Amino acid sequence: MLTAITRRVSPCIENCNLTFLARHPIDIAKACQQQRAYEDCLRRLGVRVVSLPPEPELPDAVFVEDTAVVVKELAVVAKMGGAKRQLEVPSLTIVLSSYRPLKFLNHSSTLEGGDVVHVGRTLYVGVSGRTNREGVMQLSEILKPYDYQVRPVEVRGCLHLSTGCSYAGPDTILANPDWVDTSQFEGLDVLAVPPTEPWAANTLFINGVTVVGGAYPKTRELLEGRGLKTESVDISELEKAEAGLTCLRLIFDSDDPKEHYEG
Repeated sequence: MLTAITRRVSPCIENCNLTFLARHPIDIAKACQQQRAYEDCLRRLGVRVVSLPPEPELPDAVFVEDTAVVVKELAVVAKMGGAKRQLEVPSLTIVLSSYRPLKFLNHSSTLEGGDVVHVGRTLYVGVSGRTNREGVMQLSEILKPYDYQVRPVEVRGCLHLSTGCSYAGPDTILANPDWVDTSQFEGLDVLAVPPTEPWAANTLFINGVTVVGGAYPKTRELLEGRGLKTESVDISELEKAEAGLTCLRLIFDSDDPKEHYEG
């Protein structure tokens, strides 16, 4: 069964790190409501949700995807490119250790989970402001014994690779080609987001359904025109913190319900 680790919104989310967006007021109550609706969507799609309490002093902690890269055999703990965000890692590591053996990167690397897009046993890893080439190389070395292929992808104009592209359905990459080097996705169908919805490329493909951000109706229509079944979730307040749908969960297969963590 798919398990998703999530974390509730911090009351200090307005102090979040921003790189490519101007700062705007965030309605915290609405952000919390949207995050709960997001969790409900995951549950409707057959995902077990492990909902962790907020980190009151860590504004970006709701974006749990960045803390690790999880595959079937193990979890690789991230070395965050945003130094202040490294404080988010220990509590997630404790939870992950109940599900997977852990591996760690050394001090010369940076790697954030938001820069990793999984397509089968291939991991496309963004070389970005948050993940360096040493981090990509170390991830590749850790995963090589388990027969995973790691391919670097240049990122420009956005925070993470998953901001600019995502696995949107069978053999399909949804991408903003202005932000990522789509030439690396050889053998996959690369579908460009509508120019009027440049932030729409971050989607979730879960149990045959592609979840699209609520602000991107044209992208949803585009995917449905390709025969993909879709759902929509509004995370507009969280998007003010430079978030996307993938940011809000760590997802992996697990047969153990870990009931003492569920929320």
